[in-house]
Amino acid sequence: WYMRGFGNEFSSEDPRCPGSLPEGQNSPQVCPYGLYAEQLSGSAFTCPRPANKRSWLYRILPSVKHKPFTLVPCGDLTENWDEVEPDPNQMRWLPFTVPKSTDKKVDFVAVSLAFPLYITFTELTTHLRLKTQNILVLSCFRCFNNSDGDFLIVPQQGEILVTTEFGKMMVEPNEICVIQQGMRFSVDVFGETRGYILEVYGAHFELPDLGPIGANGLANPRDFLYPVAWYEDRKVPTGYTVINKYQGKLFACQQDFSPFNVVAWHGNYAPYKYNLKNFMVINCVAFDHADPSIFTVLTAKSTKPGVAVADFVIFPPRWGVADHTFRPPYYHRNCMSEFMGLIEGHYEAKEEGFLPGGASLHSIMTPHGPDADCFEKNCTAELQPERVAEETMAFMFESSFSMAVTKWGLQTCQKLDKTYHQCWEPLRSHFNPNWKPSKK
Repeated sequence: WYMRGFGNEFSSEDPRCPGSLPEGQNSPQVCPYGLYAEQLSGSAFTCPRPANKRSWLYRILPSVKHKPFTLVPCGDLTENWDEVEPDPNQMRWLPFTVPKSTDKKVDFVAVSLAFPLYITFTELTTHLRLKTQNILVLSCFRCFNNSDGDFLIVPQQGEILVTTEFGKMMVEPNEICVIQQGMRFSVDVFGETRGYILEVYGAHFELPDLGPIGANGLANPRDFLYPVAWYEDRKVPTGYTVINKYQGKLFACQQDFSPFNVVAWHGNYAPYKYNLKNFMVINCVAFDHADPSIFTVLTAKSTKPGVAVADFVIFPPRWGVADHTFRPPYYHRNCMSEFMGLIEGHYEAKEEGFLPGGASLHSIMTPHGPDADCFEKNCTAELQPERVAEETMAFMFESSFSMAVTKWGLQTCQKLDKTYHQCWEPLRSHFNPNWKPSKK
């Protein structure tokens, strides 16, 4: 069960409790069914109305009822930026290993936060999320709450069931979900599961401005799905653990009831999911290669117009029809950091080495582009209309901030492809000082 839309005002109540959503006011003296009214704010109270984010939750017990928070181990989650030296080189990782079911049991919190791949200095974090088939977070009576920022989750292998205070979402590869700051959630997986997480601070994801594209194109608001209210009225005498990520560290508190006890809610601040196959591609139909910004699904804007804290960009199947053009991505250096992942298929500019479940990082002003084979093939290809990226879905986390690679990403995971730079070594000079234009 989902509601469609993006960023608008929504309301939902669990069908088991009709009339649980108060009418006419947010916080009546006594709420229907004896519920507690609780507001979750995702923006300052005084933000302009279009930017104001908040939702009202009507729950069996308020979230304030818990034991004190205590510090818990963060694993390899690091705040020590001097642990490894900065490295501006092009980097690529082979597909990350999924722990076997016989390994020590871990859950979403233990794995995704113990093994961050990149962390920016201020406002962005990228994690690789690995799971085993024996993880059932709900059965472990644990949930997660991120006080620092928003999570954008990109499953690459296996489906996940995300239970939130607002309801449940089943998310599969080629779908994404966003869990915004302060929302409590847990994750169930089914079989071996792997994926990526982007975390942003100081901004929420929104749809990019369309500008000259007009009213239609890219991601359509109606294709975003919000969960319908679902409550769990359950006492947990042994203690339900709430993990809180706060200022980069993890804290835990105990309570004796399920945090997923919201019977009804309304507002414009809620988790949501989106199917990437619904993205309406805009592309070149004459000549030249367009910038990747035309493939932006979601953006987290900075205070500087036109500059993002982070963009989520995809490269879905589409038609290539540009004439007199080198169609793959051109060689370039960029004032943005570009982290790329592959959900399925073969990326057009790196058909070898860049594999589903792996990743690459091209840092600020580090040159990159097609490998030598791709360049040679596409310089001589007969340019006919053709399908590009068929059965492929690559994506990019792009940020105006520099990314620092953790010790785990450089050493511990042992997946860093140290031969990556060799894909450009065969590039040769085609310079001919006697060249003359053909007479046509």
